[in-house]
Amino acid sequence: MTSDITLAFAHPEERAEASAGADPRDRISLRDHVVEADIGAFQQERGHSQRLRFNVVAEVRPHPAPLEDDVDRILSYDRITEAIAAELAAERLNLLETLAERVAERVLAEPQVMRVFVRIEKLDRGPGALGVEIVRSRAGVPVQALAADGSAQALHPLVVYLSNAAIAAPDLPARLDALQAAGLPVILTVGLPDSPAPQTGHRPTQRRIDLLAIEQNAWVLAARDPRCVVVATRTEIDWAMKHGQMIVWAPSKIVLDAVDGPKAPAHNAVALALWLAETLAATRLELHGDVSAPAGSRVPLRPVPLDGLPSRA
Repeated sequence: MTSDITLAFAHPEERAEASAGADPRDRISLRDHVVEADIGAFQQERGHSQRLRFNVVAEVRPHPAPLEDDVDRILSYDRITEAIAAELAAERLNLLETLAERVAERVLAEPQVMRVFVRIEKLDRGPGALGVEIVRSRAGVPVQALAADGSAQALHPLVVYLSNAAIAAPDLPARLDALQAAGLPVILTVGLPDSPAPQTGHRPTQRRIDLLAIEQNAWVLAARDPRCVVVATRTEIDWAMKHGQMIVWAPSKIVLDAVDGPKAPAHNAVALALWLAETLAATRLELHGDVSAPAGSRVPLRPVPLDGLPSRA
């Protein structure tokens, strides 16, 4: 408990480090940036400037090319302070929460940024500092399709993880019927087959072997029902989503080509499914079978037991 409390009041940079994965990103931080602003929901706050202290940490993806000591190739600290100044200048706000959301959104608009921590504190409302802290991640960009009126419509698929027991169950066709009845594009994902994959003791080659083993299991699912078409590329996924097809994800190409791919090992197929769901801005991730839900999901999770099909609400 003591360590949890300590971390809760630690600088966002420490929180970012504590929540980083096995392959953490680079971090850029802005500490103790104090500005004056007219903000607050109470009448006595209106018309009076008060000091706000900002602490911001932006996690960025590695730069694909050499930096060559060129400031134009990195995320400048000025972009963070400019985001704060722009949101304070846009309009008067009542809530620090609103300001934090808008600053985070503006920082995440920078192409290098993958996650941002924003802490804002009022320094003049009492003997201590009163504030809020949020963390926001870059959401996947939804696939766009043309609606009947010609306007662009975002597609948010239903991503489904099927355990091996769910794949082998006699009610698989009925389960797929229920998924299609949701009226959403459906992307099915699977894990490793029950038979053990070869072990190399070499991390890069083991990753490829595990991904290929998952793909073999995807073809096992495809053999169970003709609706389960195995696809391997983002282009195929986008096309299937736009045309309402049910597909099965073969993960090797997308995972290995991703600039900011999943940090979990390839044998953790549920984590891969969650990464895909977040990348595609999915409506939710359904876990069919005796599967543990991963922590820290940015999309809703729904466990589905094998002894009954859920409602589509």
